Amino acid sequence: MAVLSEADLIAVRRSLHRIPELALHEIQTQAYIEEFVKQLDCAWLSVKHVPAVPTALLVRLEGTAPRRTLGYRTDIDALPVEEQTGLPFASNHPGVMHACGHDVHITVALGILAYFAAHQPKDNLLFFFQPAEEAEYGGKRVYDAGAFAGRFRPDEFYALHDNPALPAGQIATRMGTLFAGTTEIHLTFTGKSGHAAFPQKANDAIVAAAAFVMQVQTIVARNVDPVRGGVVTLGTFHAGTIGNVIAGSARLDGTIRAFRQADIEMMQQRVRQIAEGVAATYGVQAALKLIQGGYMPVENAPKQTADLIHYMKHAPAVDFAEVAPAMTGEDFGFLLQQFPGTMVWLGVNDPQHSLHAANFSPDEAALKPGVAALVGFLKHRMEEE
Repeated sequence: MAVLSEADLIAVRRSLHRIPELALHEIQTQAYIEEFVKQLDCAWLSVKHVPAVPTALLVRLEGTAPRRTLGYRTDIDALPVEEQTGLPFASNHPGVMHACGHDVHITVALGILAYFAAHQPKDNLLFFFQPAEEAEYGGKRVYDAGAFAGRFRPDEFYALHDNPALPAGQIATRMGTLFAGTTEIHLTFTGKSGHAAFPQKANDAIVAAAAFVMQVQTIVARNVDPVRGGVVTLGTFHAGTIGNVIAGSARLDGTIRAFRQADIEMMQQRVRQIAEGVAATYGVQAALKLIQGGYMPVENAPKQTADLIHYMKHAPAVDFAEVAPAMTGEDFGFLLQQFPGTMVWLGVNDPQHSLHAANFSPDEAALKPGVAALVGFLKHRMEEE
């Protein structure tokens, strides 16, 4: 297989868009990637599976004069979203959609891989096709399984995420933290249900949960340095069955986000304290789960990021921009704590729709310049000491 043309890249992206799969269930997607890799018929290519995370795939290219191994990671899972784009290549899987553009991510990775399968790299290259970015922190799972060992251990790691607010094909990043770290909040208050006419005989979980909702709003306002920022959002509140029955339980789900891990841990502790205080005040039981998994802040490494920014700024065919950090979460943050590297945005020009929206439709004109920019950078990086 030769280097992929723009038409090839679009065909790959549309094939992947039709078969979105949820975290840790990316069976068809992995099979598509494996078949693509097989068709490369490359003598310096090897593949590694991860039994503990069966839908993960590592592809290694042996360099001609390797001094290190450069890693490139792409996420392959989709979201539980019913697609509403009306595209002729829309999802074939009801209730599941590539609403975060991971089909674009995979396509760019395969384009880079195809180039270096036809032009043997100087340094070793490791491509990590990662399941479970949207949920279940697949990067940490694969790392904890010991997959990045021996010949499959990268010295540096790079990745991208598409951005609908940026022009198609634009590369953007920044020194320091690019994305926030996140923590899931799952909380259930359990009281005692009863007749609405006899509140003294019940213990209202809704009143307790409502107090919790109000009190957690003070965490960012009164505990986080306003220069640094943070978010505590509660996205669900489920309680009760009918208006004349006092609810005996209430469940809330939400998220904590901040740019610094120390702030995330402080915010986690405040959520615990408030949940415990509300439970004591209202005489209910609180069952709280805080799950961070691998969703650490995406902290770009200084040396690698400075080199990437310098290259992108001076590459004549690259449209590059430096950007502010975003509260977006990404489990590539965990891998960047283990290996130095950089994450970038790839503009996909759909400013009317946000990531995770049912009508999100990336501009496929971003594919070819995305591949070209990253191929160029990796070739440049191989010449750096």
